[in-house]
Amino acid sequence: MVSCWISVGSNLRREASIAGGLRELRQRFGTLRLSPIYETQAIGTTGPPFFNLVVGIQTQLTVSALNAILNAIEDAQGRERSEDKFAPRTLDLDLLTYGQMIGPIEGYQVPREDILDYAFVLAPLAAVAPEECHPQLGLSYATLWQAFDLDARGQPAPVLVSVALD
Repeated sequence: MVSCWISVGSNLRREASIAGGLRELRQRFGTLRLSPIYETQAIGTTGPPFFNLVVGIQTQLTVSALNAILNAIEDAQGRERSEDKFAPRTLDLDLLTYGQMIGPIEGYQVPREDILDYAFVLAPLAAVAPEECHPQLGLSYATLWQAFDLDARGQPAPVLVSVALD
């Protein structure tokens, strides 16, 4: 079994979309490790704010098979795909890590650069797995989050929210 982290985000029908996505992930992978949920202003667009969290799973699937399932779950929650990387969406599921593997695997880069680039990814990952280390850098997610400079990156701070999803 391989431990994987998946970034989860939604800014359209946020509670329902995330709850539906988590139900499908549980059906396919069993027990999930869930971070707290954060609200973050949309980046790169004027859309509504996002809810973001990180989910840990265990799987025997290959990277490409796992990504196909994540895309199918997004589609089942009404995801409409466009060229706009930051367009509003019902559900966004991105594979962040695949065990401790590094590099392109089956056409997919792990660990995903979003971990180091976006507060809305790193904050929940640091909350759920503070002592776990980034596969490439060898630094804990808590250490990476403490060093993350929101101002220098021009990003809003993720705000912890209490949301009932079930």
